[in-house]
Amino acid sequence: MKVLSVCGISKSGKTTTVENIIRELTARGHRVGSVKEIHFEAFEIDPDPQSNTRRHRAAGAQLVCARGMNETDILFEEMLPAAKILEFYEKDYDWVVMEGVSDICVPTIVTAHNEDDLAEKWSDMAFCVSGRISSRIEEYCGAPAIDATADIKRLVDLIELKVYDRLPSFPPECCTACGMDSCDEFARAVLHGKKRRADCVADRGVELLINGRRIDMVPFVQNILRNAALGVVSELDGYIPGCEIEIKF
Repeated sequence: MKVLSVCGISKSGKTTTVENIIRELTARGHRVGSVKEIHFEAFEIDPDPQSNTRRHRAAGAQLVCARGMNETDILFEEMLPAAKILEFYEKDYDWVVMEGVSDICVPTIVTAHNEDDLAEKWSDMAFCVSGRISSRIEEYCGAPAIDATADIKRLVDLIELKVYDRLPSFPPECCTACGMDSCDEFARAVLHGKKRRADCVADRGVELLINGRRIDMVPFVQNILRNAALGVVSELDGYIPGCEIEIKF
C-alpha cells in the first residue's frame, strides 16, 4: 500500500488537490482510501449528548459502532496515531491519500497561497507543490509546482513515480539494520533517491500475514521465525537447502 499526504495552509487548495488525486488514481484502476485531519479542536462526529451512541460512550464503552442503512461509523474515544489508522486500510487498498496529516513520515505535497506559506509548511518529505500557488510558480526548492485542477495527469504521474510502498516504523533501538539512524531517515533517503525501497531489510526473507494483514518484523524477529521453521522443516523428507518454504494455518 502506498501513502501520501497533502498539507498546507487553510483555503490553499488542499481538498481540491486531494479530490483530483483520488479521482485520477481511481480512474487508473487503483483502490483508494483517504484520511482527513480535522483541525477544529472541538470537533466531534456525534456531539449530541442525548444520542444513543453518546449514551453508550458515557456508560463506559471504549469503542462504539453506529451502523445505518447507508454507512457504518466506528467511534474511538481517542485520537489514534496516523500509523494505527493506516492499519485499517492495508488489506484492501492500493493507495491512501491523507489531507492535513503531518505526524507521519510519508511523501508530501504542499499547497499554499504564497511562498511564505510554503516556507512554513515545507519539509524534507515534500516532493511537489500544488494548490493555489501552483498556477503562478514552476518550482520551489527544486520541487515542481503542478496545478491539480489543470494538469492532474502530470501530477499523478509524478506521484506514481515518487511514492513508494509504505515503510515500517520501528523504534531506532529495535532495528537500524539498513545502516540509517531511524525508519524516518530511511524514508527521506528513499524519497530523494539516496536509497531504494528494496533496501529495507524488514522486507527480506520472512513474511508474516495474520488474517491477510502483513506484520512488520525487525530482522531479529525474522531470524527467530526462520530458524524455528527450518529447525522443523529441515528434518522432513523433501527438504532441499535454499528452497522456498510456505507455512499456513
